[in-house]
Amino acid sequence: MRVGVPKESAENERRVAATPESVKKLAALGFEVAIESAAGIAAGITDEAYAKEGAVIVASREELFASSDVLVKVRPPSLEEIQLAREGALLVSLLQPERDPSLVPALCAKKVDALALERIPRVTRAQKMDVLSSMANLAGYRAVLEAAAVYQGFFGKQVTAAGSAPPAKVLIIGAGVAGLAAIGAARALGAEVRAFDTRAAAREQVESMGATFLEVKIDESGDGGGGYAKVMSPEFIAAEMELFRQQAREVSVIVTTALVPGTKAPILVPRDVVECLARGSVVVDLAAEQGGNCELTIPGQIADHNGVKIIGYTDLTSRMASVASRFFANNVVHLLTDMGGGEKWKIDLDDEVIRPAIVVHKGEALPPPPRKEPSPAKPAGSAVVAAKPAPKSHRPPPPDAKPKQHDVTSPTRKAWVSNVGGMLVVALLFFLGRFAPRDFLQHFTVFVLACFVGWQVIWSVSPSLHTPLMSVTNAISGIIVVGGMLQISGDFGIATILGAAAVLVATVNIAGGFLVTQRMLKMFQRDGGER
Repeated sequence: MRVGVPKESAENERRVAATPESVKKLAALGFEVAIESAAGIAAGITDEAYAKEGAVIVASREELFASSDVLVKVRPPSLEEIQLAREGALLVSLLQPERDPSLVPALCAKKVDALALERIPRVTRAQKMDVLSSMANLAGYRAVLEAAAVYQGFFGKQVTAAGSAPPAKVLIIGAGVAGLAAIGAARALGAEVRAFDTRAAAREQVESMGATFLEVKIDESGDGGGGYAKVMSPEFIAAEMELFRQQAREVSVIVTTALVPGTKAPILVPRDVVECLARGSVVVDLAAEQGGNCELTIPGQIADHNGVKIIGYTDLTSRMASVASRFFANNVVHLLTDMGGGEKWKIDLDDEVIRPAIVVHKGEALPPPPRKEPSPAKPAGSAVVAAKPAPKSHRPPPPDAKPKQHDVTSPTRKAWVSNVGGMLVVALLFFLGRFAPRDFLQHFTVFVLACFVGWQVIWSVSPSLHTPLMSVTNAISGIIVVGGMLQISGDFGIATILGAAAVLVATVNIAGGFLVTQRMLKMFQRDGGER
């Protein structure tokens, strides 16, 4: 089975759907890979690099489309490219049929199966195939770099002999994959970052990256399922706009990332919010290709409104073509692997990951599968009525039945055991106080107090701190080594043997304690050893 990778024909598209690394992996799966000549030049990949890994370089575009069982593209195909494909072939790409109504009918007429990568559900099993997430990660990072290139100042705080400059204040709207990548990039450049998202679950991720999470006062969940946010109520949107106006008076850079595939991007930065920004500020609109989150965005260009630059580039990921192609190609490899590879290849319409992404199959357009909704949660304050157990029948026991033994777990039994245990402890303490040597009583008293204090200390510590606490207490156990060595230095006997064993066990505890502590400290260190 042949996988064909044509050169992208869309304007300003530099990515390619395969790399030499992915060619090698596809060949191991049993696929023959054909690459159109010069398909990877814009991404820095030569035909020789493909051929070295076993790919077939095809000079004719028509031949590539006609001979391929699976066609893998980044951008949606043009109508001319669909006509070149052979009947029964599978097209894999970011199809986006909602943006071109003529696309699906053309695929059906040609009887070309089509799989839209943007429709792969965001479930745990499909993370390795999630092209949207891998591309959004790059887009968020690149957005900050483009803002830094246009912004007329430092992102990080600067102190020089000529004066000092405060750090730039950056607002990230939308804390999805792209938003989190933008937060990381802006923080790495030294900016003061704030982020907003309608989903309350994003707070922890935002704050873990060192940004300030903003929220409105209206209590409304923005989780729309599938990893995306839902459309909020008019009251929430009004409060949201007021928050953005307030922030626009303080920040210098705004990055908007709110976008759901297949729908028009919501307007989050209207004209009046832009006019609240100071001259020289920058807005980067990651949703420019689908209308934009900013009312003044011009797709593909940098707009200027009263000195505020609005970046509407639609090729942010393509500007990082080399790494973007590698990520995209790896996603495709995982997808084709999940579909059976070259030998057990099939389109399984019962697969929960593959079925939602299939747009056309055997000349017919497939509607989206019904969405599986989670079981509705009970409203707060609702009463839970427990089912009444069936009444027990009072049948007389058979004549030969043995009488039931007393239940040892009954409250009466437990109280009796506790009382007896307490009496035994009191008797033991009385015996020790009456007949034990004075030296033994002193050591025993210290031992009991140490156990009590130690138990109180450990019990009062949060469970999340048990690991570092125990590593330190194990390290402190070195005192046992000293005591054991003193016992070893005496005459040979049972005390010497126990002392040697204590030294051995304590040494293991010390080494393990310091090892665990060192590994935990490394978790909080950056590359290069910086704290």
